[in-house]
Amino acid sequence: MVTLLFSACSWKGGKSQGTEVPATADSVIHVEVKYATGFSVRDSAGIRLVDVGKHDHYALVYADDAIVPNKYIKVRVPIKSTICMTSLQLSNFTILDAHDVVKGLTGTKNMFNKDILKRVEDGRIVKIGMEGNFDTEMVLAANPDVIFISPSKRGGYDVIKETGILLVPHLGYQELDPLGQAEWIKFVGMFIGKEREANDVFAGIENRYNQLKAKTAKVAQRPTVFSGEMHYGNWHAVGGKNYLAQIFRDAGAEYVINDDETAGEDLEFEKMYALAANADYWRILNSFPGEFSYEALKASEPRNELFKAYKERKVIYCNMKRQAYYEMSPVQPDVLLKDFVAVFHPELVEPDYHPTYYKLLR
Repeated sequence: MVTLLFSACSWKGGKSQGTEVPATADSVIHVEVKYATGFSVRDSAGIRLVDVGKHDHYALVYADDAIVPNKYIKVRVPIKSTICMTSLQLSNFTILDAHDVVKGLTGTKNMFNKDILKRVEDGRIVKIGMEGNFDTEMVLAANPDVIFISPSKRGGYDVIKETGILLVPHLGYQELDPLGQAEWIKFVGMFIGKEREANDVFAGIENRYNQLKAKTAKVAQRPTVFSGEMHYGNWHAVGGKNYLAQIFRDAGAEYVINDDETAGEDLEFEKMYALAANADYWRILNSFPGEFSYEALKASEPRNELFKAYKERKVIYCNMKRQAYYEMSPVQPDVLLKDFVAVFHPELVEPDYHPTYYKLLR
């Protein structure tokens, strides 16, 4: 979970190089929201109005004397520093090549990005502690213009509020459309002056995702897939409306859970077995120490060997100790999609394709 920050501001006709260009209604890079549901954007007289969810409203301004509408909080952009609280937020900054903006993060556990780790080591980034136990001195040391937060997390934000630093909700984690989650790149881009880059990066993601999705829409056979494992007496599975369930469908498969649950749900083994006993594939994401195997999967729960996907060796696996899954997958739905298509319909990808996150467990 991390922070980041930026300085360059993008305009039609070129980027500023440290010298800010006065904005007008016609000079601001246009940002269109196509898939995300958690934020919307309107440009008016050189001011960008950004609505986040139902209750948070920001006027991104390019001059200190700009007059903003009632109920909107004025934010001078591009911001010069920020703190982010989640890996999803960090992924937005990483893909925009915005690590110069990073001034604080919650921690480095399970972090792979060498540039971020180096910046923590040499002090350019400070660690502010985990949610619910923030170190306000470190927060102040980061000197952020704004802090991006995830309101549904453990919180502890009241302590930070007392510093007077503006807290801006980042609701990417609530998106149910994989492209909607990735589109929060544009949200961050508006704050750090990288609208043009965000538009271009997202356009590439969108194009690759939709081109592959169009191919899977034509497949004659759609295998079935289930997800998760037993933990502490329950099977944790993603809901039928979860973004991952949507990626399964877009990859030309059918997810065994077809309900309206948007997050995760805990099921008894018997319930999961009734749903997935004869499913073709089994997706697993975990942090197994060492080499994960079918033997390890059976050792964790002996009844796992009863599933057809176990018997036929069709477990699709990603180890978070070896792949930067949460660091980068939120802005790589096209890569996730291709990994799954390579399993479900290998004829639709190039023969020498090497998966990034998920592959069949051997």
